[in-house]
Amino acid sequence: MTACGAPVRPEVIEAWEYGSLVPTEPQLFALADVLWCPPTVLMGVEPRSLAEHRMARQLSAERLAQLVGMAPEAYRTAEAANQWHGDYRQTKALVEALGLSLRKLIGVMGHVEELAGHLRAALDGRWKSHVGPITEITTLNRTRVGDALRTMHGEFAEFSERYMGHVVARNADARLKEIAAERSAYLRQLVDRFWELIGEAGEAPPFHSVH
Repeated sequence: MTACGAPVRPEVIEAWEYGSLVPTEPQLFALADVLWCPPTVLMGVEPRSLAEHRMARQLSAERLAQLVGMAPEAYRTAEAANQWHGDYRQTKALVEALGLSLRKLIGVMGHVEELAGHLRAALDGRWKSHVGPITEITTLNRTRVGDALRTMHGEFAEFSERYMGHVVARNADARLKEIAAERSAYLRQLVDRFWELIGEAGEAPPFHSVH
């Protein structure tokens, strides 16, 4: 750690190992270098927030702000809120600096809950009316979004049909609870299921289409 420019006392390292202390960002980056592993291994999470994606690339907030052409204060505000409002050029630079896919960029921009809200509404009502808003959020092709929503609407409708079938047949409460649990689990995974149906386009870097 000292050789990497981040000297620490042995008892501090011991505290990290026991989980009573966490490294600072410079310490995390130095530790990753010492242990020859990506910072994400030490972080123990798949990066989701803007800060986590930045740390995964071993970039300080000041350095990333410089790379995207933004004042450090403005960048720190975006990171604290996990809401990205950079312009096209800044967003393109952010994608390149952090190696973001379209799906990850949507998360970094703080649009996951908005997307989830449209997906829930699409299941309960007319899914076609949500193609436009979801296309605007994701910048995906309307046909691709429509195909995903049609599939999800059909999958969700099956839960209701199965549930009502068991009600009419007066089956045991245990089976009804099982179907209700499956339905709840599906709703919790809506965004993941959407990106699964979108496929390669969600996992590819954006930027022929990001606004």
